[in-house]
Amino acid sequence: LDISTWDLACQFNNTDHHTELNGTDKLIVRRGQAFTINLYLNSGSYQPGYTQLHITAETGPQPEEQYGTRAVFGLSNDIDDTCWSAAVSSPPGDTVCLSVCAAPDAPIGRYVLTLDGHIQFEFILLFNPWCPRDVVYMDSEEKLAEYVLAQDGIIFRGDAKYPVPLAWYFGQFEEGILDACLRILDMNPKHRRNPGKDCSGRRNVIYVTRVLSAMINSNDRDYGVLEGCWKDTFDGGVSPMSWRGSVQILKIWDSTSCLPVRYGQCWVFAAVACTVSRALGIPCRVVTNYYSAHDTNSNLVIEQYLNEKGELDTSSKDMIWNYHCWVESWMTRPDLPQGFDGWQASDPTPQERSEGVFCCGPVPVRAIKEGELTLKYDAPFVFAEVNADLVYTLKYKDGSTKKIVNNQKVGQNISTKSVGRDQREDITHLYKYPEGSAEERQVFEKANHQNKLLQEKANPGLHITIKLSTGVKKGCDFDVFAIASNNTEEDKKCRLVFASRAVSYNGVIGRECGFKDLLNVELAPGGERKVSLRLNYSKYCNNLTEDNLIRLGALLIDYSTKEAVMAMRDIVLDEPEIKIRILGEPKERRKLAAELTLQNPLPEPLQGCCFTIEGANLTGGSSITEKLDSPIEPGQEAKVKIYFTPTQSGLRKLVVDFDSDKLGHVRGYRNVIIGK
Repeated sequence: LDISTWDLACQFNNTDHHTELNGTDKLIVRRGQAFTINLYLNSGSYQPGYTQLHITAETGPQPEEQYGTRAVFGLSNDIDDTCWSAAVSSPPGDTVCLSVCAAPDAPIGRYVLTLDGHIQFEFILLFNPWCPRDVVYMDSEEKLAEYVLAQDGIIFRGDAKYPVPLAWYFGQFEEGILDACLRILDMNPKHRRNPGKDCSGRRNVIYVTRVLSAMINSNDRDYGVLEGCWKDTFDGGVSPMSWRGSVQILKIWDSTSCLPVRYGQCWVFAAVACTVSRALGIPCRVVTNYYSAHDTNSNLVIEQYLNEKGELDTSSKDMIWNYHCWVESWMTRPDLPQGFDGWQASDPTPQERSEGVFCCGPVPVRAIKEGELTLKYDAPFVFAEVNADLVYTLKYKDGSTKKIVNNQKVGQNISTKSVGRDQREDITHLYKYPEGSAEERQVFEKANHQNKLLQEKANPGLHITIKLSTGVKKGCDFDVFAIASNNTEEDKKCRLVFASRAVSYNGVIGRECGFKDLLNVELAPGGERKVSLRLNYSKYCNNLTEDNLIRLGALLIDYSTKEAVMAMRDIVLDEPEIKIRILGEPKERRKLAAELTLQNPLPEPLQGCCFTIEGANLTGGSSITEKLDSPIEPGQEAKVKIYFTPTQSGLRKLVVDFDSDKLGHVRGYRNVIIGK
């Protein structure tokens, strides 16, 4: 063929391959699905059965056929979607409409396509969850819209009894983000050691997911995206609470020679992993596990020691996190026995090493539920996160110890955003069988979870619970209550310790917010005693972390038997609501204003106040900030108008952040439907 010019038909192809939101200035297609190129001839015409075309498709720096990084093929009568193939779909003439299809298991990444050895053009190939032959195939348009195409979502924080939704701007189709995601793959140590082998590995979604789990954190000094920080101050970076989405993080990493961005905590690591996965075509969602165990010594037991004042021994490395976020990615698992396809958990937050690197997963969620701890990857660690046993031991001054009866359970209310709605979907049943069921016992036997198997239903004579007042707002003084009861036939003389401390979401205990130690609590048979504890803003205000959590613990010790029972509850302090009004008719490329209002709930003024907005296809891939000049007095309103211009029609989330010296980051969002 005497080819003069060609047209990659990016608008048509990208729309057909669900990549048009990346833009239509370059060709971005998915494997296992044909795309079309128009070839314009200088002379002659295409003759079916006679005209030949020699085509090569190559990816990576060392393309080789045996590794799947180089494919050589010619024209067929029809497209074969099981391998690299090409066919002409136009009648004979001086314009040739060439259809090309990548193999459904071809490595993803940047490609060069060469026609007859001299005409070359580039394209990007992605995973294809719309293709039944691709291992990431998902057969529901509604789920594909949520788990691949949605550029914003909800992540759940707070507490098991009080989940707090946080809007997040994933922004996987914003300008420059796909390039940054491909760069993450190129910067990973496996690629730098052996680029040919690494590019070949990119045909395998299990391999790519594991690489991402390692590269979203930077603990291995491997040019990873984010550095974690779980301290009270964030010197040299910004608080993880200040991020409203993944776009800024990926852009900063990409523009600063791949230096890790400071700082992330679990929901930020998970959200960035979700952005990158969706950008590459892997269906992905962020999941929150409440009361998540970090079992450092793999014995499925989290051991905590307390003294008689209820103070925790902090030397143990085992922790219970208030919540912990990871991601699930959708794929088949041909490397495992049958029955383990579907959602796979992987965790980019650096906690423990796996095969020498800080990464975790992917492991089938079904393997966790069934206690199949030998299945790849890292099943024991994830199993412990949702199933570890929590054992509290009381250490007396004389050195003796006693196990404390407590009813706190690990792995509660495992949550993700519902498909097509902002509501929470509870997916605990995907990770574990109902508590106390025969199936649960079988799983514990298979996983050799001796602690759980040996447990007998404790029926202590003494009982203690904690009750909260409802709607506890930051800035208020409020009461909490411990209720001790005696279910025995005899009089009991007890000590009751009722303590409250600030706590970080990862279980690190902070300073005291209120304390009572009653040395002489007498309980008659069947009797009950209610003890109140006042928490004053003046006392707790400077002790809170940005997580706004206070942990309450009530310890009841029986003097005669030395038995102890304990209750624990966490309070999530409500933040003020940001009121968001959209002024103007929301349409593509028409300027809008967001009117943002927040009332100061504190008994003191707020200094250094600013509002920031960000949103997919709303704020041009960056954030827009408006500072307030004067302090906001108690009860007064902070109010601003911020202008923005939407670029795409559809349902979008405008994510809003209010920052000040005393409140920290307050978050809100508003769903906006942008018309054409």
